[in-house]
Amino acid sequence: MPSSERTAAHSASVSGANRCAPSNSILLTGPIASTLFNKSLPVIAGMIAMMLFNLVDAWFVSRLGTAELAAVSFTFPVSFAAISLAIGLGIGTSAVVGRRLGRGEVETVRRRATDAFLLSLLVGIIVSVAGLMTVSPLFTALGADQTLMPHIHAYMGVWYFGAAFVIAPRVLNSVLRAQGNTLIPGLLMGAAALLNALLDPLLIFGLGPVPGLGVSGAALATVISWGVMTLGLFAQRDLKALIDLRGLTFPALMASWTELGKIALPAAITSVFTPIAMALVTRIVADYGHAAVAAFGVGTRIDAIAQIVVLALSMTLSPFISQNQGADQPERVRRAILGCFAFVLVWQLLIWGVLQGLAPWLSESYAQTPEVGEVLRTFLWLVPLGLGAQGVVILTNSSFNALHRPRRALVLSVIRLFVLFVPLAWLGGRLAGPMGIFAGMLGANVIMAVISWRQIRSVLSHRLGV
Repeated sequence: MPSSERTAAHSASVSGANRCAPSNSILLTGPIASTLFNKSLPVIAGMIAMMLFNLVDAWFVSRLGTAELAAVSFTFPVSFAAISLAIGLGIGTSAVVGRRLGRGEVETVRRRATDAFLLSLLVGIIVSVAGLMTVSPLFTALGADQTLMPHIHAYMGVWYFGAAFVIAPRVLNSVLRAQGNTLIPGLLMGAAALLNALLDPLLIFGLGPVPGLGVSGAALATVISWGVMTLGLFAQRDLKALIDLRGLTFPALMASWTELGKIALPAAITSVFTPIAMALVTRIVADYGHAAVAAFGVGTRIDAIAQIVVLALSMTLSPFISQNQGADQPERVRRAILGCFAFVLVWQLLIWGVLQGLAPWLSESYAQTPEVGEVLRTFLWLVPLGLGAQGVVILTNSSFNALHRPRRALVLSVIRLFVLFVPLAWLGGRLAGPMGIFAGMLGANVIMAVISWRQIRSVLSHRLGV
């Protein structure tokens, strides 16, 4: 069918979808570069705020001492594993809702959005129960010694109780982004980060009648902030119109969870693999002492902020691909993916240069000892150099999930993390200590970017028919 006929055939369905998501037509008809740019800006702003969440926590906790900072650094891969489950659910939700919107199936969108939220609550409860039962054995296996364990218990004991509040809003945000609404999620993420920054010093150190809770206060600030964000999302008009329990039946729920699960389960596994790999690398780093772990924990947080544009772009690109695939517009899909690849390679090289200029200040601000500062400077020199390559990998996986090919994304993640990333970090550590570990991480990202490019090029050339 000619492209003009396909567009005409879908015009009525797009109009129907717009009643549910008034902004989504721009994803189907607007200029590709400017549409992705404009939709990414609110996501970037919100994600910067959320990434600062972790850095603010790390900065305040570092005032308590190196042991406390090292303990919270140990918790990062584990807490991120739970968050990764939410990311996987969000990816599945966005892909399903986006494609259904592209087809104009508004009632099905409402059912899928509601059932995705219910699934996020169930996952949150499971994480809370399983996490509270396994704190000591899990972190002992990760390499935490007994001097750190009281701080880890204090932090995770609070964090696990609020797991549902950490998971559910990420799924709700994905529903809004699938509609093309990136402004509200961005604003609410910024508000949550601001609240966390205000609560951190109050709850960690105490003020007046409020007692200082130490690392427990940092975890409590996080849970409260995400809980407030969840309430804010439910006050949003477009989301309130989609979350509807009146038509809930067990067969309908199972149908929704089955459709969501086909993408969400592989995507969640893919997302969980990243913190598992990071936990393994943290275990490798732990052989070089608390200073190395503390520096690695701060470095990974800085690394996450340095990837903010790529991560935001992947969140915007996913609904763009899903809706345009649903509307049978493969050429827009191809141009969007390849254009994003070119952009992130240039952008992340610029970010690496900026980090080199900021490295002395970052080391002084976050390192309580010269040993921590030395390892952190080495991290900042090597690891961010591969962020452009890692951006290609991230966008490739996001594209495969949006194209409803999550198993391919899963295979690529396994190769990157467990064939390249962890083994090369281990080998580098054996050869050159922390510097070798960071060089191994860099090499893994570069090799994987080449593999990812070849895979997505094959799909764009043969399966989309462009």
